Amino acid sequence: MKIGELAAETGASVRSLRHYEQAGLITSERASNGYRRFGPGSVVRVRNIRLLLAAGLTLDDVRVFLPCLDGDLGATAPSDGGLRIARARLAVLDERIAAQTAVRDRLAHALRLATGS
Repeated sequence: MKIGELAAETGASVRSLRHYEQAGLITSERASNGYRRFGPGSVVRVRNIRLLLAAGLTLDDVRVFLPCLDGDLGATAPSDGGLRIARARLAVLDERIAAQTAVRDRLAHALRLATGS
């Protein structure tokens, strides 16, 4: 399947697919005309990559999941490495949320002082 077909099938942009390939998460072969050709298993793999990215993981994080990207992620028992990565990413997100909440609270306080309300 061509890259445009894979994009249409998975909802990923062509640019994202190229990025996933550059990151080593998906592979393609080149046809005689130079076009990328992806195997039928690429659809499941890309959907799983997108699922993990949507959950807050980075492409580097997703590499840990390479052994199970071609199957049903929900039916696969999580690995120790996968759990470690997910917990570390959750900690980073919690830190960011706390920092943003503190900024928001300071701004709200400054507005209350400035407006008297």
